[in-house]
Amino acid sequence: MECPKEIVLLMHSYFDGDLQPEGEQQLKEHLRSCAACAAHFHELKKTVAFLQYAAHVAAPPSFAAKVMEAMPKERKTARLRRFLHRHPLLTAASLFLALTFGSLASSWGERSAFSVSADEHVIIRDHTVIVPKGETVKGDIVVRNGLIRIEGTVDGDVTVIHGKKYMASAGQVTGEVEEINQVFEWIWYNIKERFNRALQSIE
Repeated sequence: MECPKEIVLLMHSYFDGDLQPEGEQQLKEHLRSCAACAAHFHELKKTVAFLQYAAHVAAPPSFAAKVMEAMPKERKTARLRRFLHRHPLLTAASLFLALTFGSLASSWGERSAFSVSADEHVIIRDHTVIVPKGETVKGDIVVRNGLIRIEGTVDGDVTVIHGKKYMASAGQVTGEVEEINQVFEWIWYNIKERFNRALQSIE
């Protein structure tokens, strides 16, 4: 014969401390007459006692550290992937800078042919650009893979990439004179150029 569900509910109320005296009396009478329910009640009683005891047991101080050490180590790639997902803007900016620096550094290594940005009022001999005495070049001059000798006047900036500049005593430059012979100088020069071009396009 199957016992009524009410008996199980009375057991739960008993362990919760909510059982009224009449319910407790009913439960006791049933347990005296039903061996199966008595066994079930006894198992529940042991379980509750164990849980009450375990609630007061504290783990040793080094327990958490030992558990963390025993866990498999997180791979560096997983940490990096999580960081990249949490900081998308920083990731995009870093990627842009890495690609820019990489392309500029590689283009630095590829030494191209001699070139000069100005062709008026200058004399070109082999890989040497000469601003003759008495002549004025309006605007900037950029010389790549060559030399520049300034005997006259340059009304602008002079930039020499992979080369040298020579100023005669009478030579004059109204702007800046810059020699770029190091890779970081080359990268900085290109960043400034791109920034200036972006500003001009906005204007």
